Amino acid sequence: MRIFDPHIHMTSRTTDDYEAMHAAGVRALVEPAFWLGQPRTGVASFTDYFDSLIGWERFRAAQFGIRHHCTIALNPKEANDPRCREVLDVLPRYLAKDGVVAVGEVGYDSMTRDEDEVFARQLELAKDHELPVLVHTPHRDKLEGTKRTLDLVRESGIPVERVLVDHLNEVTVDIVADSGAWLGFSVYPDTKMDEHRMVTILREHGLARKIVNSAADWGRSDPLKTLKTGQAMLASGYDESDVDTVLWQNPVDFFAQSGRLTLDPLPGFEGAAGEFEGNSVLRGGRE
Repeated sequence: MRIFDPHIHMTSRTTDDYEAMHAAGVRALVEPAFWLGQPRTGVASFTDYFDSLIGWERFRAAQFGIRHHCTIALNPKEANDPRCREVLDVLPRYLAKDGVVAVGEVGYDSMTRDEDEVFARQLELAKDHELPVLVHTPHRDKLEGTKRTLDLVRESGIPVERVLVDHLNEVTVDIVADSGAWLGFSVYPDTKMDEHRMVTILREHGLARKIVNSAADWGRSDPLKTLKTGQAMLASGYDESDVDTVLWQNPVDFFAQSGRLTLDPLPGFEGAAGEFEGNSVLRGGRE
C-alpha cells in the first residue's frame, strides 16, 4: 500500500512518526501552514515558520524517504488578529517557492468579516500564482460555514476543480460533491471522521474526488490513520486498486495542478518497495 498524506502537520510530530509512516507506506505528504496553538504576535513569527516548512521540514522528511510538500497561507483563526494581517503582504514570495503546492489552509473559523476579507484575498493570490487552494471548514456550524465557503469560491472565479474543501463529514459531503470541488476528510481518533465512517461515505458517494488525510498535529491525533483507512477499505471489500485511488492517485491528481509535485524516490530509497513502478510523478505530470 502506497500512501500520500495530503494534510499532516509534521512540525508537531517526531522523527519516530516519520519512521513509522514510511514503514506504513507513506511516501509523500503535504504540510499545510496552520495555527500553532498559541497566538503569533508579528510577521516575523510567520516568516520563520514558513521558512521551516520549505526548508528544514522538507529535509527532515527526506531522511526517512518521504517527499515533503507544503501549502502557505494566513490561517482562518489568525485572520481575526490585526497583528497578523501584514502576513498577506509577504505571502507572494513564499507562494513562488519550490515545494509549495497550494494556498492553504484558508477558509473560516468563526465566520467573521475579517475572515471573509482574508479568505477572498488569498483566493486571489491563488489565481495569481495558478495554485490550487486547500480550504479549512469551521469546527462550529460546519454546514453554514461550508455553504459560505462555496459561495465565496464561486464569487472569486477560481476554477472549482482547483479547490479542496477539507474536514468534511456526513452533513457537508453532499453540497461539496455537488459543487464540483474536491472533498477532503480528516480521520481522527475522537473527532472529525473515523475510518469506518469514511468507508461508509465512500460506499455511498464513490471514490472520485475523495481525499483522505490524518491531519495529525499537536493534539491527540494519529499519523497512521491513512493506513488504517486503507485497511478498513480492504476489510469491507474494496480491492488494492480502489485503496490506491483514494490514498495515492486522488491527492496526486489534485496537487499536481500546482506543477510542483515531485514524487520520484529519494536517494537511498529507490528500491524500498517498488511502489513507484509504472506511476512515478515528476513535477506534476504523470509518466
